[in-house]
Amino acid sequence: MTLRISLRNEEPLIVNGAVLRSVGRTDLVVENGATILRGREVMKPEEADTPARQLYFACMMAYIDQGDLQKHQAALLARLEGLMAALEAPEAKAVCIRFAQKVATGQFYPALADCRWLIGYEADVLSRAVQAA
Repeated sequence: MTLRISLRNEEPLIVNGAVLRSVGRTDLVVENGATILRGREVMKPEEADTPARQLYFACMMAYIDQGDLQKHQAALLARLEGLMAALEAPEAKAVCIRFAQKVATGQFYPALADCRWLIGYEADVLSRAVQAA
């Protein structure tokens, strides 16, 4: 499967664990399987400051650092268990289950999309709680 990636000037890209940075606007075509994350998809450790963001970070690490996969999977499971226990909405729990199914089959990149949904959901819930207080 061919993948076309457009990068902005100075945008980082992780390919199979190597961090690359574009010089100028760059278009790349990836013609075989590779582990790829664009800069906008990368989360720094200090940004993982909520349960959903911690889950995203753990999933991202499992995706880009296959050498330490067991360690990252253990962190993923711990984060997922904590988040599932805190969630009440059936829709959010369904997203967590879908996420777990993807992770169980090694589909870490698609699982990141579920995490992004959970991050948005979490932000919405926290915003409503602040407004109610």
